[in-house]
Amino acid sequence: MSTVSSAIEYWGRGRVRLAGREWRTLVSAVRLGGDSYRVIRPARPITHASLHEGRLGAQLSVDKAATVDLAFAWWLAARSPRSLVYLPLRSSGSSCGEEYGGRKLDLVLLHHSLRFPVSRWKRVRAHLSPSATHKVTLPPRAFRTVGREEHRRCFHRGFQDHLRWTIAADTLFLVGSRHAYELQGDGVRALAEDCPAHLAESPDTHCCAEIEMGRCKAPFPDARDPYSQLHVECCNLHW
Repeated sequence: MSTVSSAIEYWGRGRVRLAGREWRTLVSAVRLGGDSYRVIRPARPITHASLHEGRLGAQLSVDKAATVDLAFAWWLAARSPRSLVYLPLRSSGSSCGEEYGGRKLDLVLLHHSLRFPVSRWKRVRAHLSPSATHKVTLPPRAFRTVGREEHRRCFHRGFQDHLRWTIAADTLFLVGSRHAYELQGDGVRALAEDCPAHLAESPDTHCCAEIEMGRCKAPFPDARDPYSQLHVECCNLHW
């Protein structure tokens, strides 16, 4: 069952409308010593989304409903600087993407201003408890269009708004500013809004988003924050 509370809306064979969609979440506050962490996670399981560590980054295979779950999580992470947005993907029954050979991972998205030590995540995750359900509604134009020139600035020497990443406790962490999430957000939006029409017309189409992680630093790689990609692929077998 999807975490989206109402059916995905089509008009004709056109795009899916994200605006006005609702997502039900659980919000937990976890205390570790003198620190408190707010964790947002879906109220219902994401049944078909499988994230694997790969040689060139990470591979996420999703069905139609999971593209919408990812869009909500992405939008929330950009606008919730005091929260960790947690998608427990290891519990998904899907095995798609396992051919990439890496371990299966959960996904956590967070704002860089939180300065969360990922070494604490295993304990935070273990202390998550049942909580009241909260409803999130996507507004119109939730994902702004980013122009070509704005993307080009990502390669300037002093650019800081890239998505940092690391893996800890079987979890891929993406960490960045609102701008960092917005730069990659249109690809996430397109998975949910545009890919259903493409796949309805041609079910074998490869529909994906290549989300850039880390810093592209020429001519040498950045050892502290190496460039990589999160490849999010619509699963043709389970769409």
